[in-house]
Amino acid sequence: MSSRKLRTLGLVCTGLVAGVMLSVGISAVAQRASAPLPLDELRQFSNVFAAIKNNYVEDVTDEELISGAISGMLTDLDPHSAYLDAEAFKDMRTSTQGQFGGLGIEIGTEDGFVKVIAPIEDTPAERAGMQAGDLIIKVGDVSTKGMALTEAVKLMRGPVKTPVMITVMRQGQAQPIEINLVRDIIKVRSVRSKMLPDDIGFVRISQFQERTGADLVRHLNELGKNGPPKALILDMRNDPGGLLTGAIGVSAAFLPADSLVVSTDGRAPDSRHRYLANPVDYARGESDYLKGLPSWAKTVPMVVLVNAGSASASEIVAGALQDYGRAKVMGNQTFGKGSVQVILPISHETAIKLTTSRYYTPKGRSIQAKGIKPDIMVTDTAVGNLFTVVREADLQKHLTNGQGAKEEVNKVDEAAAKPDADKADAPIPKPFRFGDADDFQLQQAVNFLQGKSVDSGPANGTVSASRQ
Repeated sequence: MSSRKLRTLGLVCTGLVAGVMLSVGISAVAQRASAPLPLDELRQFSNVFAAIKNNYVEDVTDEELISGAISGMLTDLDPHSAYLDAEAFKDMRTSTQGQFGGLGIEIGTEDGFVKVIAPIEDTPAERAGMQAGDLIIKVGDVSTKGMALTEAVKLMRGPVKTPVMITVMRQGQAQPIEINLVRDIIKVRSVRSKMLPDDIGFVRISQFQERTGADLVRHLNELGKNGPPKALILDMRNDPGGLLTGAIGVSAAFLPADSLVVSTDGRAPDSRHRYLANPVDYARGESDYLKGLPSWAKTVPMVVLVNAGSASASEIVAGALQDYGRAKVMGNQTFGKGSVQVILPISHETAIKLTTSRYYTPKGRSIQAKGIKPDIMVTDTAVGNLFTVVREADLQKHLTNGQGAKEEVNKVDEAAAKPDADKADAPIPKPFRFGDADDFQLQQAVNFLQGKSVDSGPANGTVSASRQ
């Protein structure tokens, strides 16, 4: 791949998807000499390298040792920095285009194991019943204890139509659960829409890809073909993120031109940037797809649905629309993935994924390890929360929020957010599909937009609606 092509990949802000997509940001960053090389430490490294080469019980190649050393340096920093070998680097580039092979789950790490952040809609993982919060303890017969995410991804990948057994521990279950999956090509349909009763439009974004902004415009035009809808619901629950340009474009569809959507700040000068609702930032030199946007999109009353599986790019959109008062955010507190990763190629086939800065909403709120707190808290189901609470703040060595004393603001009420299936004598919430008739949070969004009272669930009570 040429350096020019690497520069045009753009920023990505998702989690790691086994099936699988890497949760990264991509940017060509020139290597800079910032400090003298630590010669004593490098000499120590050289001694360890030689000791392993000469004395380890089995032969080990120089490439294996160097790759392991690089991987160790990065994984010891935070949950999102990583070494991308040739296969992982290729997978990452492919996945942002919306089609890749595997199981269809977004994953992170916890307690040395691989943890499911969210299954992707209409994939083998979702159809087999995998849930957010599942702790993957085995892939086939191989334990994932202490395994790097990239290694776990390799185990889960394989030829299409081949089986793999995933063993998980699920909160509230005393014994491990074995889930049989069949690998498939994962074609992520980024945007879906439909018209609900009372002329309320419903748009679901499951992941931010290269065409998400343009697809959103097409769906909005379809929703308004018989006249503008009275209101709109933007659903980003269990959306793990994706391309930053997609998040900026989606935000720009509902905000005035040139509004600040998100900013980044880090140690290096080139990690500080302000991204605006402007084609320079969301179209990146391509045709401005928002020229075809229906005019009603800027003023239609809106509710944004989020939950604990809404991460990164989806948090950027929710935070921007919330800060400007453009929409009411409803649901559960989001994941809190507010750090920026850049991809730095170290060869034509390999790269490192390095955390370089934090994301901030237009009002300067750090998303990192905090997430977006909804204006109206609503449990996952009528009888309580269904999805296991696993957020950025739960990951080992997560980056701090970066705002000092403000880090306690919007802290998750873990007792209230805990799945009610884990509470004594509580009814067991039933799984549901986002957008279906039994989608409790969607029902409450409709109630709000119709000016009716909102049932926030057993943990939150009832609130009176006051539509924008």
